[in-house]
Amino acid sequence: MATVLRHWGDFACRIGRVTGHGLASNIGAIWPKPMVLALVFLLFGANTINIGADLAAMGASVELALGLPSPPTTVVLALLSLALQLFIPYERYARYLKWLTMVLLSFIAVLFVVRIDRLAALKGFIVPSFPWNADSLTVIVAVFGTTISPYLFFWQSSQEVEEIEEKDGAKPLKVAPQQAPEELRRVRLDTFAGMVFSNVVAVAIMMSAAATLHASGKSEIGTAADVAEALKPIAGELAFALFSVGIIGTGLLAIPVLAGSVAYAFGESQGWKCGLEHKPWEATGFYTVITLATLMGLAIEFSPIDPIKALFWSAVVNGFVAVPVIAAMMIVVGRHDRMKEFTASKPVLFFGWGATAIMAAAVVAMLLI
Repeated sequence: MATVLRHWGDFACRIGRVTGHGLASNIGAIWPKPMVLALVFLLFGANTINIGADLAAMGASVELALGLPSPPTTVVLALLSLALQLFIPYERYARYLKWLTMVLLSFIAVLFVVRIDRLAALKGFIVPSFPWNADSLTVIVAVFGTTISPYLFFWQSSQEVEEIEEKDGAKPLKVAPQQAPEELRRVRLDTFAGMVFSNVVAVAIMMSAAATLHASGKSEIGTAADVAEALKPIAGELAFALFSVGIIGTGLLAIPVLAGSVAYAFGESQGWKCGLEHKPWEATGFYTVITLATLMGLAIEFSPIDPIKALFWSAVVNGFVAVPVIAAMMIVVGRHDRMKEFTASKPVLFFGWGATAIMAAAVVAMLLI
């Protein structure tokens, strides 16, 4: 499965780098427009929920650490994120914010402090066991939605298109195949590094929560404070501040990706000028979608929904939306008229479609059981 995940990430980047067009544009070339728009609206819904959950979690984290009321803090953070997206190139501030995400490595450190039955953990990691009921299947779909988030595919492909436009001498690989060895090597390295980091941290968070929260009888995460409790073995009372730094850093990094990916998808499907390198007045439709997604997500802060639960259910929605997005992507990478000599091989397509079927089966089982 890990190999398939890496290939899906590669596929998203390759689609943009090979064709010179984003994922939505490529899907629009082979699917009827109503189907593409339906896919884009599903993505918009999932991303808006995710943005709102991220903003609410950021506000709750500041309240934990500093005691500031969450609602006004969340509004300030939302406006700050939106201002950064509108007026400062993402790459310029992302290079600094990414260091805040290193706080998440604290969860790995927890594993060396708390008592863990490592043999049982390894066995469960290789051969997981769980009851076949609606709750377990919902969690499985949520894990899929977090690991295989559909918005990343649109973001990755569109970022490759922007790089072609900004880099001197760069061309789509189907036009300049001689550039393929260097560019595809970069794509594989970026995808592999990102996959390893995100999955190691995700496993560490789950294991540290099991060894601390679940071991003490807390089987449900209801608030941001519950998550911060998992850091107490190494951070003590600083756990709340440490957790807050990580949540704010990852949120400010993730919200532009969430809003930007749906703006790319919607803009490409409509033939708009798209790209974060443009000024807001140069790509008004693109930035209007970003603004709407951010402001609509902000409404979650003023709803009775807990931000941690919202994050969970946004992951479930992403798991649901990921199935048609990945199916569309698999069709694109298997089309020789789109990908030329960079068309995916039959073995890769076989395993890719097999993994897609497994995800679809999990979603269907969740809905039926």
